[in-house]
Amino acid sequence: MKPYIALFLAASTLLGCSGPLRQSENVSLERYRPGFHFSPKTGWMNDPNGMVYHNGTYHLFFQHNPDSTVWGPMHWGHATSQDLLHWEEQPIALFPDSLGTIFSGSAVVDKDNTAGFGNNALVAIFTHHNHTLAQNQAGLPQYQSLAYSTDEGKTWAKYEGNPVLPNPGIRDFRDPKVMWHEESEKWVMTLATKQSITFYGSPNLKEWTKLSEFGEGIGAHGGVWECPDLISFDDQGKKIWVLIVNLNPGAPNGGSGGQYFVGDFDGTTFRPFDTDTRWLDFGRDNYAGVTWSNTGNRRIFIGWMNNWEYANVVPTETWRGATTLPRELGIEKINGKWYLASQPVPELSAITSSLQKLPSVDGGESLSLKATAGNLPETYRLDLTYPADHTFEVTLKNDANEQITFGYAATERRFFIDRTLAGNHAFSEKFASKDSAPRIGDQPEIRVSLWVDVASIEVFADDGLTAMTEIFFPSRVYDDIVLQGQSGAMFTDVHLSRISPTTN
Repeated sequence: MKPYIALFLAASTLLGCSGPLRQSENVSLERYRPGFHFSPKTGWMNDPNGMVYHNGTYHLFFQHNPDSTVWGPMHWGHATSQDLLHWEEQPIALFPDSLGTIFSGSAVVDKDNTAGFGNNALVAIFTHHNHTLAQNQAGLPQYQSLAYSTDEGKTWAKYEGNPVLPNPGIRDFRDPKVMWHEESEKWVMTLATKQSITFYGSPNLKEWTKLSEFGEGIGAHGGVWECPDLISFDDQGKKIWVLIVNLNPGAPNGGSGGQYFVGDFDGTTFRPFDTDTRWLDFGRDNYAGVTWSNTGNRRIFIGWMNNWEYANVVPTETWRGATTLPRELGIEKINGKWYLASQPVPELSAITSSLQKLPSVDGGESLSLKATAGNLPETYRLDLTYPADHTFEVTLKNDANEQITFGYAATERRFFIDRTLAGNHAFSEKFASKDSAPRIGDQPEIRVSLWVDVASIEVFADDGLTAMTEIFFPSRVYDDIVLQGQSGAMFTDVHLSRISPTTN
C-alpha cells in the first residue's frame, strides 16, 4: 500500500502513446479517463479512506499525492456524492504536518459526542507516517491520530493531543478502521500490525486499550497485512462477522489483493469459523477496499482499481488511479461455509439503459454483438446465463486486433481473464497476464454480469460469489463483443446495456 522504494519516482517514467482513446472536445476527458468510476482530476490516488455517510452525502476520502502522478507524500483527497455515481471532488481534507504524512484510516459519525468535538461531529482516525524515521530506520514511524469536522466535512481540524495511539514497538502499525460496537458500548479499532490484526477499544476515540490479536498462522501471509475492516451481517437474528484484510504482495494472481475471514466477534476477540483463505476479488486490480460507515444495514464497499506491481507506471497522463464500482456486500452459505458476495450497488440502474436483448444464443455460433447491435458504446454492461457444465468465452475486441477475454473452463471449474492481447503493456513486464478464479457457486447455471469502462472490466459471477476486476489500455475502444461456447449449450438472457458516463 505504501511502497517506500517508490517515494519519489521521476515524472519522466510516465508512459503512453499518442492519440486519444476517447473522442471528446472536453480536454479533461483524456485517454483512459474512466466514464463511470471515480478518479482524481489530477495527481495520484491509491487507497480509499475515511468513507462515511452523513446527512444524505457519501464522503469518499483517498490517499492522494496532489503534486505528482506517482506515489509520494500522502494527503487525504476528498470527494462527495449523493448517489454513489456522480462524484464532486472537494478541497484536500488532510495535509501532512509535523507528525508526518497522512496514511490510511477511517471516519465515523460521533452521534453522542463521546470525543467532545460536538454532537454528530465527523471524526477521522488515521495513521501519521513519519518519513524521516522510516527512511533512516531510526525509529517507529507510524502512530494513530484524529481529526474532526463540525461543518459536514467541509473543513477539518487535527486533534491537539495527537497521536492518540502511540506506536508500541511495531514498524508496520497502520490503517485504523473504527466502528461503534453496540453490545459492549465502545469504539473498536481494527488495526493492521505487520502480518496480523490487533483490536483496540475506546470509550471516546482518544484513549485506546489493546483487546486482542488475530492472524498468526491463519490466512495468506505473502506480504504485509493492510487496510482491514470488520463488518457484520444479520442471519436470522444472529450476527455473522467478516474481517477483511488486504495484503501486498500475496494475492492469488500476484501482487495486491484482499482476503477475508468469517466468524464471531464478541467485542474483544474475533474467532473464525474455519481457517480457509477466501478472496474478495480474484482479479489483479482491486486492492485496499473497505466499507462505508454509518450506512445502517447496508455494507457498501469500494476498492482501489490498481496493483502495486505496476501502479506507478500505468500509462495515464495527468492523473493515476481510480476506484472500483461501489459494491453491495452480502453473505451466502455454500456447502456449509459462509462466503462474501459482492454486486454493483443498485443505484447504478439510474445510468443503465437497455441496448439489446437476446433470449437465447447457441454457444457454437460465435456470435458478434457488433454484427447484431452495431458498434458498442465506450461504457456498457453485459449480462448472460450459461450452463455450468460447459466451457464459454466472452471476448471484448476492437479492429486493432486488441482483445480481452473472460471465460469459464468447466472441467476445472475456474473462471479466467486473459489480457495478454489487451493493448499497451510495455510499461511493465508484470502487466500482461491470464488470471483465474475458482467457481464458488453451485447452481446448474452460471449468471455473469460484466461492467466495462474505458479501461477496466469488473466481472460478477454467480451473483457476485466470484468477482474479478482488471484494468487494460487498448489503443481504441473495444467496440465488439464475441460470445463463444459449445455447440448445443445455450447462452440465455443475454442483455447488453449502455452505461451513461458520470465523469465531467
